[in-house]
Amino acid sequence: MVDLIIIGAGPAGLSAAVYGMRAGLTLMVMEETPMGGGQVVDTHEVDNYLGLPGINGFELGQKFRQHADAQGAVFQSGSVVRVCDGGDRKVVETADGTRYEARTVILAGGAKHAQLGVPGEDSYRGRGVSYCATCDGAFFKKRDVAVIGGGDVAVEDAVYLARFCRKVYLIHRRDSLRAAKSLQNKLFSCENVEVVWNSTLQEIGGSDLVEEITVRKSGEEEERKIAVEGVFIAVGMRPNTEPLRGTVACDETGYIIAGEDCATNIPGIFAAGDIRTKSLRQIVTAVADGACAVASVEKYLSSVIE
Repeated sequence: MVDLIIIGAGPAGLSAAVYGMRAGLTLMVMEETPMGGGQVVDTHEVDNYLGLPGINGFELGQKFRQHADAQGAVFQSGSVVRVCDGGDRKVVETADGTRYEARTVILAGGAKHAQLGVPGEDSYRGRGVSYCATCDGAFFKKRDVAVIGGGDVAVEDAVYLARFCRKVYLIHRRDSLRAAKSLQNKLFSCENVEVVWNSTLQEIGGSDLVEEITVRKSGEEEERKIAVEGVFIAVGMRPNTEPLRGTVACDETGYIIAGEDCATNIPGIFAAGDIRTKSLRQIVTAVADGACAVASVEKYLSSVIE
């Protein structure tokens, strides 16, 4: 039995691995895919990570992994299907039936952006299709872009992009927005934003990069093509908490309820990164969570030993 099992090898999990090894803990990092790295590896360019402006997302993810490797962290591939609380003995079970035991667990499986499943969405990801305006918006200065969605995030993204994009199309399937009234007021004050009401995205097209989208208005057969170079899909996030439901407390959207100390409602089980309730989900906050979670693990283990 090890001191700590970390589930997830994204920025939060790898940060926890580094801090855990430096703290002298025996630990194992469970990763679903051999590549690891989390969402960052799919990002063409990361321009907001302190000290590494413009770094390729894949390269940054590899640097995170190499740092953990250099500290001697042990990695184990496997898809986690269950986490059981046995008091001072936690059990992590993978899809092949293998069971691993630890005194503590850090849940760092991250979250994934909800997808629309329209043609072109996958093939143009990282080549004009993005799920994070604050991450990638700066690459589209003085260009035309589209935002898909009608909630707070979509409207915030549209307002943010309007600051430096030439034109922003907000594509929404209804005739009214779900976003907060204050956000809507900001949106409607942006002269370079056009809301395309009652319309759904049908296809994303182009050559090597995104060049256009096709939308269809509700109740109509005729489709409209709009020339854009960027498509920001903001229809929600889905935390990777399916195997954890019933073990730790989650909010109504599935995020694990945990504060800045990353402690869940179960002693000895912690949550770090995009998988937990938090206001800002960025690489830098995920890395910080990894460190905070290990500090909480150390405190917990000290109390148990005493």
